Amino acid sequence: MRSAFRRLTDKTMKKVVPIKYKNSAKQYYFAPRPGDEYERNTPVIVETARGLEFVRVAGPVKEVEDSEIVPPLRPVIRIANARDKEFYAQCEAKRPRAMQICKERIAAHGLDMKLIDCEFTFDGGKVVFYFTSPERVDFRELVKDLASTFHMRIELRQIGTRDETKYLGGIAPCGRVCCCAGNMPEFKKVTIKMAKTQGLSLNPGKISGLCGRLMCCLGYESDYYAEAFKQMPKVGAEVGTPEGKGSVVSVNMLKMQVKVKIDDKNGGMIYKDFPVDTLRFPRKNAPKAQEKEEPDDDSDVLPDNPDAVY
Repeated sequence: MRSAFRRLTDKTMKKVVPIKYKNSAKQYYFAPRPGDEYERNTPVIVETARGLEFVRVAGPVKEVEDSEIVPPLRPVIRIANARDKEFYAQCEAKRPRAMQICKERIAAHGLDMKLIDCEFTFDGGKVVFYFTSPERVDFRELVKDLASTFHMRIELRQIGTRDETKYLGGIAPCGRVCCCAGNMPEFKKVTIKMAKTQGLSLNPGKISGLCGRLMCCLGYESDYYAEAFKQMPKVGAEVGTPEGKGSVVSVNMLKMQVKVKIDDKNGGMIYKDFPVDTLRFPRKNAPKAQEKEEPDDDSDVLPDNPDAVY
């Protein structure tokens, strides 16, 4: 019985090398080769479902639990040698010309597509083009045209507007590199309800990112604001204060303070900040749903607002 309990509580650890692919902040784990030393940004060759890949090490070798590894744990083939680096540089040098040719072919076929990026696979047998489009595109003739031009397999992959920003990068309104291009391993769901709960302006120009969708950072402190929202009175609600009754003018969920307008009994009004725990008002157990809530599948799309400035 004791040995069975020990097997359940013991955690199996494995040594892994964290790897990052191009245009991705997400780390993938590979098994290190015995005797090799890995440092950050060391170029290595690994094998994936797409074949051999030229990637870079994201950090030193470390130990992780089995639960953190997506099986199978593939090994690092080798540290990139001079020949690998030269071939990769040649592939990168061909990208601008390939992009230009593809754009010309798209225009010639009259397709509603916006070309975003392209990459040549490390085995040299395929070129992948990434594009955006507002609808599905029949690009069969375009593929045939490109195949006859490049004499290799062609793959056209449609991506979303958020993926476009992730590929191209850019500086966000906060002055930092866009989260999706800099530090976000995966996209997370963001909703209009998050902006409402945090008391933000619903002007699309203030809460949308470069992709035109809601900023990913709205979800970073969403849990805190959801809890703080439950403890706050509504703007305009009547509350009891240590100095008498008044109406709520604004709330500050970071300082947990409420600005209240109180009648000074001389025909004037006094505006004063009070800690929320000193006020008397009906507490809400959870944020009430809006009368017209946006559907979940379009939760990161801003609502139509004819008065908003784009």
